[in-house]
Amino acid sequence: YLDALEMTRRLFTSDHPNVANSLNNLALLYNNQGKYNEAKPLYLEALEMRKRLFTSDHPNVASSLNNLANLYNNQGKYNEAEPLYLDALEMIRRLFTGDHPYVASSLNNLANLYNNQGKYNEAEPLYLDALEMTRRLFTSDHPNVANSLNNLALLYNNQGKYNEAKPLYLEALEMRKRLFTSDHPNVASSLNNLANLYNNQGKYNEAEPLYLDALEMIR
Repeated sequence: YLDALEMTRRLFTSDHPNVANSLNNLALLYNNQGKYNEAKPLYLEALEMRKRLFTSDHPNVASSLNNLANLYNNQGKYNEAEPLYLDALEMIRRLFTGDHPYVASSLNNLANLYNNQGKYNEAEPLYLDALEMTRRLFTSDHPNVANSLNNLALLYNNQGKYNEAKPLYLEALEMRKRLFTSDHPNVASSLNNLANLYNNQGKYNEAEPLYLDALEMIR
């Protein structure tokens, strides 16, 4: 990523979409590694460059807003993240009327922020909207549907609404088993989530085999 960024900077001495993309890719790598101090200036530079390149609403600007918000969310800087998520969602809604994967993704991002803050009443309608939208967009099994099911289940689990969470976790698990080969991180994640639910309920006999299956899968 560093080589790609250096090359694009040499090729394009002024603002260029390729430079912004390279900045974003390197920032995403650092963000995933938890290197937030390295990621932040790259995300900011990519965002400012995209704002100059695309004067009005543009998916790339919305993407940069979401990426920077994700960084702040990961750091627990919720007050910095929220206005960026809101700006991104409003821009995406202007760009894509009706159902669109980008709209559903932005709804999920904002809901995740509220869930992390314990603002469950604000998170729930956003998760529900995202789930309903992804079900309309993808009428059969799809990773986005499984993710939305999982997110809503996690919210209910956090609230202690175990009866509401369980069927969603189960549906997400079964869908991921159909979508992915036997050993897959998403399947292991679903097994762990369902095990956490049973553990929270004190159903240790149900939780243990799921934890063991997930552990074997990721080893």
